[in-house]
Amino acid sequence: MKILGIETSCDETSVAVLNVNPPSRKASEGQVKILSNIVSSQVKIHAPFGGVVPSLAAREHEKNLKPVFEKALKEAKTKMAGIDLIAVTAGPGLEIALWRGINFARELAHLHKKPIIGVNHLEGHIYSNWLKPITEIQNSNYKFSKKIFPILNLIVSGGHTQLVLMAGHGKFKLIGETMDDAAGEAFDKVSKMMNLGYPGGPVVSKLAEKGNPKKYNLPRPMLNQKNYNFSFSGLKTAVLYLLKDLKKRNAKVTADICASFQQAVIDVLVQKTIRAAKEHKVRSIFLSGGVSANRLLRKTLKNESKKLGVAYSQPDLEYTGDNAAMMAMAGYYKYRATKKSDRRIEAEPNLKIKSWIR
Repeated sequence: MKILGIETSCDETSVAVLNVNPPSRKASEGQVKILSNIVSSQVKIHAPFGGVVPSLAAREHEKNLKPVFEKALKEAKTKMAGIDLIAVTAGPGLEIALWRGINFARELAHLHKKPIIGVNHLEGHIYSNWLKPITEIQNSNYKFSKKIFPILNLIVSGGHTQLVLMAGHGKFKLIGETMDDAAGEAFDKVSKMMNLGYPGGPVVSKLAEKGNPKKYNLPRPMLNQKNYNFSFSGLKTAVLYLLKDLKKRNAKVTADICASFQQAVIDVLVQKTIRAAKEHKVRSIFLSGGVSANRLLRKTLKNESKKLGVAYSQPDLEYTGDNAAMMAMAGYYKYRATKKSDRRIEAEPNLKIKSWIR
């Protein structure tokens, strides 16, 4: 089965083609091959503004969708006649940006008489873990089969920070989320405070490697609360006050601040995830989202999962950010479960994760 994925939820225009062979006795999850995954980034366009400008994002999607789509088909060595399903991001995201992808997908579905399905962007991040060519999850002998469930998903990105239980394909339960800033958003804002550039995550993480994570005692908000929600605005404010108190800030001080801030974020993310994994007796922990590219987060969560004795998975680095391959993967499983095509898909900027099946 060939799936065409389309992603325009924020500032990446992406189109991908996946080929998924049906499950068999030897491979209960099927064999996945990424035929193409084209991503056109708008980072340089939004960088001068210190964040994404919705109208500019929509304009760039409008300009880039057709050439990105054509390049994806060419690289996949296929045509629309060979596509079996179209999967497009329906939300959450910037409404004006979402509509660009949805309208493009609906037009393709109508013109070529193909089934189409709307996919939750966050579910796409979860399914980035199924894009790997490997057949085993790290730290485990489990195959990609029913034995990996239940899974605890930690989704960390610029717009979201969530803990989602997954009892099986299409069976989701949100058990924790940020009450204010997302983890990635906090990285961006701290970077902006120190004039380090946008996006902030990569630059803060890189500088943190040269710093002392114990230099500044920054707060770990909500760490000791019994729930699994997060809050990063207080941590961000603590960094702001720290910067005001410092009379001089050289390269070493900047690196120490970055390291201390990063460590505080990761302590909260990892400790709450492990605590939730213990309580809910999960078999696996999956990491995903743009912030899952953070080297220290990947290393720490992997090690703690191993200590707990549960399976662990993280997406390959190229699939941590927004991309259409993950949307196609999620679309495949959703369509396989529901068998429903919907040409009346609408943009849902605040779309929540919800189960496809009971």
